[in-house]
Amino acid sequence: MVKMAANGEKQQGHRPGVYKQKNKGHKHGKHRTKGEIERENKGRVSVTALTKKQRKEQKKMDRRNKANQLRRNKKDMVLTEKRRLGSRDGPPHLVAVVSLHAGVDAGAITKLLRGEGAGGVVHQDRCISGISDSFGLILPRFKQRFTFLSQSTADMHSLLDVAKIADSLVFVLDSTEGWDSYGDYCLSCLFAQGLPSHALVCQGVSDLAVKKRVDSRRALSKITEIRFPDARLFPLDSDQDATLLLRHLGTQRQRKLGFRSRRSHLLAQHVTFTPNSSTEGTGGGPTGLGTLCVSGYIRGRPLQVDRLVHISGHGDFQLTQIDAPADPLPLNLTTARPAKLGKGGDVDMHDGGEDETPVRVLMKADPSRRETLHAEAEVDPMDGEQTWPTESELLEAEEARKSKRVMKVPKGTSDYQATWIVDEDEGEEDGELDEESSDDDDDDMLDEAMDGDDEDINSQEPGSGCASEEEEEEEEEVCSTERTGADQRYDEHLDEAAEEEGLKRYREARANEMFPDEVDTPLDMAARIRFQRYRGLKSFRSSPWDPMENLPLNYSRIFQFQSFERTRHRILAEAAAEEEGAMVGWYVTLHINDVPFSVMESVQSGKPLTLVSLLPHEQKMSVMHLLVRRHPSNTEPIKSKEELVFHCGFRRFRASPIFSQHTSADKHKMERFLRPDAPTVVSVYAPITFNPSGVLLFKQRNDGIQDLVATGSLLSCDPQRVVLKRIVLSGHPFKINRRSAVVRYMFFNRDDIMWFKPVELRTKWGRRGHIKEALGTHGHMKCVFDNQLPSQDTVLMNLYKRVYPPWTYDPYVPSSLPWVKREGIVEMDDLDME
Repeated sequence: MVKMAANGEKQQGHRPGVYKQKNKGHKHGKHRTKGEIERENKGRVSVTALTKKQRKEQKKMDRRNKANQLRRNKKDMVLTEKRRLGSRDGPPHLVAVVSLHAGVDAGAITKLLRGEGAGGVVHQDRCISGISDSFGLILPRFKQRFTFLSQSTADMHSLLDVAKIADSLVFVLDSTEGWDSYGDYCLSCLFAQGLPSHALVCQGVSDLAVKKRVDSRRALSKITEIRFPDARLFPLDSDQDATLLLRHLGTQRQRKLGFRSRRSHLLAQHVTFTPNSSTEGTGGGPTGLGTLCVSGYIRGRPLQVDRLVHISGHGDFQLTQIDAPADPLPLNLTTARPAKLGKGGDVDMHDGGEDETPVRVLMKADPSRRETLHAEAEVDPMDGEQTWPTESELLEAEEARKSKRVMKVPKGTSDYQATWIVDEDEGEEDGELDEESSDDDDDDMLDEAMDGDDEDINSQEPGSGCASEEEEEEEEEVCSTERTGADQRYDEHLDEAAEEEGLKRYREARANEMFPDEVDTPLDMAARIRFQRYRGLKSFRSSPWDPMENLPLNYSRIFQFQSFERTRHRILAEAAAEEEGAMVGWYVTLHINDVPFSVMESVQSGKPLTLVSLLPHEQKMSVMHLLVRRHPSNTEPIKSKEELVFHCGFRRFRASPIFSQHTSADKHKMERFLRPDAPTVVSVYAPITFNPSGVLLFKQRNDGIQDLVATGSLLSCDPQRVVLKRIVLSGHPFKINRRSAVVRYMFFNRDDIMWFKPVELRTKWGRRGHIKEALGTHGHMKCVFDNQLPSQDTVLMNLYKRVYPPWTYDPYVPSSLPWVKREGIVEMDDLDME
């Protein structure tokens, strides 16, 4: 609207700009809400268009139905596997009877189980080869069959091997004490390895008075609930108790063990050995190789003839063929059910040697498809040789020639001749480096330094003079003359060398705990030569370290994966989907090629023989990392690169590992000793094993007894895992002037100071700084820090180098003697460093 002004001129009206506020229009209520639309449609939806909400609800229903189907399939699979165990189509229920107390008799338990009161048919002649106290039991009443064996706890290796393949363990307890100290030690090993389904049995309860039975069972249940909180205690004094135990074993829920459920395994029930023809003619006989025929029931997964088999404690071998003899323990007592043929099965007939009936050849190995026994990569010494330089290398050489330093050469010398003239300083330095390049271990230097410290401390020990020393000697002589006969007998069994070694080890561990990674700079050698393999890092977390730099020669012998986890998932998925080969529950005979006679000697000595089929790549060597935690029963310090006995899955071997921290970074600090308060990663050269798999670490004493050191699980297979060893050089502030200070005793010559000048310094009180200049020629240096130093502070320099485990893999592990509880173990905190 145009208005008239006072002077009669027209006035222009206001025009809103772009920033004018625009309010929402009033909702007059004439639109339809979503609820009104749904009520009008009455659930009718257009076929061509679905809303986002409806599509989401439909996907939710699909996911729910899929989850229900998977749950139902898994439940059916578990029920089928449970019903198959011990039935006609599955292997017999393998039960191992283990006594956990020296005062109980496992033989009495097996005698009661095979009695006539249980109503079973006992096959004593069809027992496990090499184990006398074993028998087969058929229960027509329950339509189940069992195989019982009594395993002694004296041989820890055999106990662990049997527990790896047994379907159930029956622990025999004492009616008053439960288990003794050695029984508790055996339980620690079994729990760490993976405990299958088990049952607790005790005898002698019926001999007590009626009023004391309830109190006895209540006291025993209180003892057992520490280890077995949900286990049921079965008294076994009559045939009725034996029947209840057999019913419980046949119907209890089977516990899954990951390392055995993914691989086919077998317990040998009949073993024969046939020497090779080549060794028979040359007089090899028992010391040569031969073919080992092992008969038993297949468990876990189907067995393929082209896969390698591992005999626990003896190594990896190849199969030549698989036979199907008659089942020695048929559920139908009249006729034995013949085994079915696998794909490509042969129908040749020959005498199996066990029974009069002929056996059937299921399958033979194909040489073109059979896996090889090559455990190490072939090393080509000329693989790293260069035949002709590339264009980029020629350009780099040309730039290096142009930027090289000026040298004084005789007059008339050409450029080509000048390149062959070596500077004197450079030659001396190179010679020193070559001479010390083989020094890859600082343990000797640490030992010498610590021995020197001990001598200095002993020589400077405060006292009251020579008279006091003479009085102490007289007192010692008097005490030695007044010793009793018990003290003399105690000293007769004391190993002085072992005591000195243990004391030295305790002092090293205590020194490393008080002064972590600190090393004294040698006086008779330049620090730049002694620590030439070390380097400084600006930040241990973020500074780069090339994992492919300066690899040792042993890395050319191992195998590595581009992605270990992806390969593991693929191989385990393929193994789970396999339906070829000898199926689970079949009684077969495996012909194993080129087996030493020592395997047969082990069977003849009464040890059980267990076999497991290896997955692809599990015979090849690589760098394995194990995550372990120190066992509470062990208090002795375990040093890095010390030989230990490993139980990893079905394998056992000896090796010298290195320890490192368990972190998520790309670099990991090496630990000199196995830490008792934190999980530790153990790195070792060993055959590849796919996790999950339990790990047990033992240390063998001089008397042959093996102590349980640590337990854990398999972590990964990664040769590129960087483990850095740290050393700390320490210095003392001599003169302090605000932020600058004169530091001494870190180096002892001027050249070392200039060599390590770029490395950052730190102090125990949290100061950071760097070396500014060297003062004089005796190792004094001027340093600048971010704040003033206290007079009691210590200046430190961190240096790092990458370390690798030594190649000491040995598949032979000697037998362990029965464990004895060690009394009077010296605690580290109570040890006198002086």
